Amino acid sequence: MIKYIIAPIIGGSLGYLYYKKIGCASGTCPITSNPYASIIYGSIMGLLFAS
Repeated sequence: MIKYIIAPIIGGSLGYLYYKKIGCASGTCPITSNPYASIIYGSIMGLLFAS
């Protein structure tokens, strides 16, 4: 049960880190051009990884 809480938090953190370190210079990338989209995408990936 705890893994379903921790995994999205870690995934969201990694998504934000990906946005901050790599990101998208042109702004046309659908996921990495917006920090909120990167966090949500990372959280979903973390949740899928946990299940």
